[in-house]
Amino acid sequence: MKEEDTIEVFRLQAPVWEFKYGDLLGHFKIMHDAVGFRSSLTHRNYTMEWYELFQLGNCTFPHLRPELETPFWCNQGAACFFEDIDDLHWKQNGSMIKVAEITGNVFNKMAKWVKEDNATGIYYETWTVEAAPSPNATVWFESYDCSRFVLRVYQKLAELGAAFNNKLQTNYTRIFLYSGEPTYLGNDTSIFGPRGNKTLASDIKAFYYPFRPHQSLKEFLISLLEIYDEVILKKTFYLYYNFGYWLLPMKSPYIKILYEEIPLPT
Repeated sequence: MKEEDTIEVFRLQAPVWEFKYGDLLGHFKIMHDAVGFRSSLTHRNYTMEWYELFQLGNCTFPHLRPELETPFWCNQGAACFFEDIDDLHWKQNGSMIKVAEITGNVFNKMAKWVKEDNATGIYYETWTVEAAPSPNATVWFESYDCSRFVLRVYQKLAELGAAFNNKLQTNYTRIFLYSGEPTYLGNDTSIFGPRGNKTLASDIKAFYYPFRPHQSLKEFLISLLEIYDEVILKKTFYLYYNFGYWLLPMKSPYIKILYEEIPLPT
């Protein structure tokens, strides 16, 4: 952007999987976040968002391929920047709200930072894992998703001098798991390799099997019962995080989807 340009910054939010389910997930406040930009010099619009490159389900759970010993993960994520803002997409079931104005100079510095951020964090992580649903609870694992990216962008813009409209209330979807202290189990090689732990490998695969895609209705209902038995009754969850597997000793309330208010930077 030209340094003397004035660029409007928009908060973009719409229901997850709106292309498939319309506003259905919006009723449960399961939302996707992005950032929009509008140049005053060129009148061109741009959208920037952090995507799971292979869809949310594939980033959250692995594929179990019979020809592979290890679970196959498609959990890459990346920031995507493209021209235009699909106004209908964001406004129809979500929101498109101006939150700040920045100069072209600030935009260019932010763009450089986004490239660096993109090279640093390359994996999508759905879950935030905490010890309890309380304000000062220990956070065992932090999510790395679209809302976390938007918050990082806002914070960077603030550091570069952007002034946000702090009268606006901004909420973000977060999916929490609640557990006692996690236990590190190992990585692909130590668990699934030739000298791995065959019992543990089998347990992990069995845990992920009910989360497989493309199930019939009957299979899906059976899988729900299996997930309830494993996570709620047996209080077990296997988390894959930073190339390693962790055992979460689950505890009440086990899982929550919250639409948390997180203020814009001051």
